[in-house]
Amino acid sequence: MVSGRLEGTVLSAPLLFVAFGFLAGSGGFGFADIDIEHSAIHVIAELTLILVLFTDAARIDLKQVRQDHNLPMRMLLLGLPLTMAAGTLVAAALFPAFSIWEAALLAVLLAPTDAALGQSVVSAKAVPLRIRQAINIESGLNDGIALPAVLLFAALAGTAHGAHDAGNWLQFGLLQVTLGPIAGAAIGFAGARLIDIAAERGWATTAFQGIGILSLSVLAYVLAEMIGGNGFISAFVAGVVFGNSIRHPCTYLFEFMESEGQLLMLITFLVFGAALLPEGLAHLNVTTVVYAVLSLTAIRMIPIALSLLGSGLRLPTYLFLGWFGPRGLASILFVLLILEETSIPHRDEILSITVITVVLSVILHGLSAAPLARVYGRLAGRMGDCEESKAVSDLPLREGLATNNNPEP
Repeated sequence: MVSGRLEGTVLSAPLLFVAFGFLAGSGGFGFADIDIEHSAIHVIAELTLILVLFTDAARIDLKQVRQDHNLPMRMLLLGLPLTMAAGTLVAAALFPAFSIWEAALLAVLLAPTDAALGQSVVSAKAVPLRIRQAINIESGLNDGIALPAVLLFAALAGTAHGAHDAGNWLQFGLLQVTLGPIAGAAIGFAGARLIDIAAERGWATTAFQGIGILSLSVLAYVLAEMIGGNGFISAFVAGVVFGNSIRHPCTYLFEFMESEGQLLMLITFLVFGAALLPEGLAHLNVTTVVYAVLSLTAIRMIPIALSLLGSGLRLPTYLFLGWFGPRGLASILFVLLILEETSIPHRDEILSITVITVVLSVILHGLSAAPLARVYGRLAGRMGDCEESKAVSDLPLREGLATNNNPEP
């Protein structure tokens, strides 16, 4: 009812849904009793993660990224691994009871970013398009890139605890990371070709073309699970291959990202506020807060700055790109699906740290997105002809094309 009035303000939709969920759940008035172990919660989480991985990957044109988006490539290929390594070292130092695999798992759970938490940034026309797209592309691909590392370190943490046999796990892990991508690539390519044929020959209506596209993500997941691969990796690879193979415009995909996809994401934030946030606060301590703050600042900002060295960007841009790495949907879904199904000694601590980091990100990045976008936009306007203003292609956001759908803040 008030979404239009709130657009461009410090009150973001994720922030409001987390707050409402917390007030409705056990942390507030307690009239919404959401059991995080309930099978329905896991179905929603799994479906949301499948669709997010597929649609985020499908909207990224890898050819255009290679041609004129070197900034997100640097951030993904250098900044993301450095962020994971830094997070692991800091976690090992602050939480000496953690095994090295648990420290690494915590780091990779918090490595993916979520541009939706700073939507005012990626939709602000005052911010140079190249910088907006760097944040957009990074957040679209880093969850799928981080996923194999999440699965790896979760399994290693369980193996070290004696929850899995090392030999059996090695065989299982190899099948997961090989058969998953194979299934996803096959479904993505075949689906793109079939939908192109149907569209060109007028066999399918626009609505059913869209349904077919979304069904591919679930089909990729199911096929991979049937043959022993990982369904989530398969969904991500299917999205990459599909988005870079199809010739027909995927308008329905972007419309879904703006409507039903947003509904699933906001339900996830509501469940997070109602069920996960109270559990995270129950294990809150000073060390947890310190790690959460470092995760949002030094652990993220220093690796991103290192990955951008030699790019010709100015200091304000280094700080801007480093700060706007919000932690949100991917971290929530990963922690829901991984920790609930894996026997890890310090599960509660890892859950609490992830929850506190995400809620701090929802608050801090949500409140700072619009004001900092305006400040940085004015600074960028005074930079004149520079690397920041270099012309690049405009790729769709998770909520559609920013240039068409969002006003200037």
